[in-house]
Amino acid sequence: MATVEALVRDIASPQDLQVALAGGKPVVLHFWASWCEPCKQMDAVLAQLASDLPGIACMRLEAEAVDDVTIQYGVTTVPYFIFLRGGEVVDRLEGADPPTLTAKTTALARGGGVATSSGTAAAAASSAKAAGAAAAGGDVSGGTDSGGAFGRIKYLLSTWPVVLFMKGSSEAPRCGFSGRVVEALSKLAVAFKSFDILRDEEIRQGLKEYSNWPTYPQLYVRGELVGGCDIVTEMAGTGDLEALFREKLGPEYKAVAAAAVGAEAPPATAAAAAAATAAPTVTPADAAAAAAVPATTADSAGSVRERIKALLSGPSPVVLFMKGTPEAPRCGFSRRVVEALQAESLEFSSFDILRDEEVRQGLKEYSNWPTYPQLYVRGELVGGCDIVMEMRANGELGNTIREMAHRMDVP
Repeated sequence: MATVEALVRDIASPQDLQVALAGGKPVVLHFWASWCEPCKQMDAVLAQLASDLPGIACMRLEAEAVDDVTIQYGVTTVPYFIFLRGGEVVDRLEGADPPTLTAKTTALARGGGVATSSGTAAAAASSAKAAGAAAAGGDVSGGTDSGGAFGRIKYLLSTWPVVLFMKGSSEAPRCGFSGRVVEALSKLAVAFKSFDILRDEEIRQGLKEYSNWPTYPQLYVRGELVGGCDIVTEMAGTGDLEALFREKLGPEYKAVAAAAVGAEAPPATAAAAAAATAAPTVTPADAAAAAAVPATTADSAGSVRERIKALLSGPSPVVLFMKGTPEAPRCGFSRRVVEALQAESLEFSSFDILRDEEVRQGLKEYSNWPTYPQLYVRGELVGGCDIVMEMRANGELGNTIREMAHRMDVP
């Protein structure tokens, strides 16, 4: 099969889209983000469909780079698909769902309703499924149902005594909650296997059903769920977490956990985790380049960090770095977070990163979080749109934010 780039046209501006829509073919438009692993998997599926169904035009648009189009179509999450015929929206699909994308795309190509049982649809579904599995590094012969996910989860839990399903890695957590659990484990010097659920949508969704626990991170010891961030940090504070490790792994729990992790890198210490969050890994080439940079550049980077710290330590405990303002968001992701915070009656201050390129770029390095919006409580990163919306859907956004603000106020 040809590459994704050869089969799926990139749209870089509203003008590009207008030209593409004028081509006359029905269009499948994929709104994606470079940081989103499921988007990459769905790109492979879309490319296969473009190859199998030449009567349609498949396109993709980076949601945060072309805000005007994202807002125009009401897109607030990625991956997201818009199906157009004659320039008009005829269907939508939210999330990484290869079978549904295949059915809707086949229906669009045929000009009728969704068809899931025809030979063409079945063939396209099979090839799209294979492409998606290959992109995810999975077995193309197996399904993507919860049974397959359960098997992989059981393997992870049976191989390592301490497993943390989290957002990001132990060296670079991608949300504040995951970072706090990593810090709690690091303070006890417990080696663990971390699994980045942002890189595997099948595990991310399957684990919720497996554990009957709706949020992340999730910590397991000897295959048993301990809990999420609040439970782990509370147990760490009372000494119950160490007692649990002694009970499950024995008096030499540190050695047992370290031996199981084996050749893998040990978990980051609290200081290392903080350093990883504050700055990216530096390669020899980076170091050489940095040596050639005038001191004024380094001073400038330092001043940006100080500005960010000042913004985060202001009078408002909750700070949202966003595109636009709460009254006039400039992207769907920012609007969605604002609406979620307002629905919970949470007071917050905001900073429009579109008005300050220095802060916009500096904050990505400061937080090790590549996109906007970014929500902070007392200087601690909560996360972006997906995390905020997941917390809201689980009914825990308001209480968690208030608890974090209160806990950080108490000396």
